[in-house]
Amino acid sequence: MKKLFSILFLTCSCLSLAEHRISWEAVGELPAQKSYEKNIGTAGLLQGMIDDYVVVGGGANFPIKPLTEGGAKVTHKDIYLLKENKKGLEVLEQMQLDTPIGYGASVSTGKEIYYLGGSPEAAHNKDVLKVSVENGKMKVEKVADLMLGFENGVATYQNGKIYYGVGKIENEEGKLKNSNRFFVLDLQTGENKELASFPGEARQQTVGQVLNGKFYVFSGGSSVSYIDGYAYDFEKNVWEKAADVVVDGERILLLGANSIKVSENEMLVIGGFNYYLWNEANDKLSNLKDKELADYKAQYFGKEPFRYEWNRKVLVFNAKENTWRSIGEVPFDAPCGAALLKHGKMMYSINGEIKPGVRTPRIFRGEFR
Repeated sequence: MKKLFSILFLTCSCLSLAEHRISWEAVGELPAQKSYEKNIGTAGLLQGMIDDYVVVGGGANFPIKPLTEGGAKVTHKDIYLLKENKKGLEVLEQMQLDTPIGYGASVSTGKEIYYLGGSPEAAHNKDVLKVSVENGKMKVEKVADLMLGFENGVATYQNGKIYYGVGKIENEEGKLKNSNRFFVLDLQTGENKELASFPGEARQQTVGQVLNGKFYVFSGGSSVSYIDGYAYDFEKNVWEKAADVVVDGERILLLGANSIKVSENEMLVIGGFNYYLWNEANDKLSNLKDKELADYKAQYFGKEPFRYEWNRKVLVFNAKENTWRSIGEVPFDAPCGAALLKHGKMMYSINGEIKPGVRTPRIFRGEFR
C-alpha cells in the first residue's frame, strides 16, 4: 500500500511547477537484479526519460555483506523500463547489459538517453551508450568513445553535442582522478574536444543544468567540501561565477545530490552529504592510525542515517536572480547517488545511498499540485 508522507508548501510563484505544493508518497521498489533474490537498492544509476518512459538501472551496492563487515561493492548490469500509472511506476521490461555500469553521467534528449563512462572495467569507462525504446522495448548500443575514462562527472546535451567533465577523469598514468577538465563530444562526428576548464578545484559529483542558455554547475567535493558554482557560456567557451550554495547562512554540500530542471530559470536539487561532517570524516579516516582509526570507523559507519545529517532540504536555484533558496524538506532519508527524474507534474527519487555503504530500495514520487 502506498504511504502518503507529507506536503511541501511552496510559496514563490516563480517556480513554474511549484505554484502550490509537492506531496510525496512511496510507490514501490525495483525488481531484483538477475541472480539476486532482492534488489536492496543501488547508487550511481543510469537514469532518464524517453518520451513517457522512465529508464533506470545499473549502479552499485553491497549485496553479499555490508561495508562494515568487509563486503565487496558490486556494480550491476540490469536496467529497467518503467511507465507511470496511478500506483507509481509499472515495470515493462528488465534487461541486462553486456557489462556493469555505475557512476557514469546520464544525458536525456527526450528521445534517447546517452550514458557516458561509468564502468568498473577500464576497457569500458570511455564508452558512450545510447538507450532508445523501439516498439516498447529498450535498445542499447555503443555509439562513441570519450577522450578519456570518466565517472562521477556532470554532463548535458546541447544542439547535437554532449558537454561533459568535472569529475573523475583518466590522467596520464591511466588512473581516474578528480579533475576540473571539461570536454565536448560531437554526436554526429564522434569527435571529442577539450574546452575551457571549470574554474573551481578538481572535484567529483557536482550537479548541473542548462538554465537560460548556460550550463550551471555547482558544489561537489574531493577530500574537502565545495559549495562554489559557475555557469558555462556555450558560445564564448568561458565560465562565469554563479552563487555559492548558501541558504540562510548555511553552507550546503551537494556532493552526491541530484537535480532536475523545473523551468527555464530554475533547477531543483535533492540530497547531498553534510558539508562539515564530510570534511571531518575525510580528515579522520585519512590521518588516524591503528586503534584510533578502528574505533572511529566503528563509530562513524555504525550510526543511524539521520545522524549523518545529509541534506534533506529541497533546494531551488534561480539563474535569473542568481539565488538559492529552500522550499521545504523531503520526508524520507536524504539520498546520495539516487536517480531523480521529472515527468510532467511528477518527480521520482529512485534508490540511492542513505548512509555510507547502505542503499534504499525505495522509489518516492513527488507530485506538484
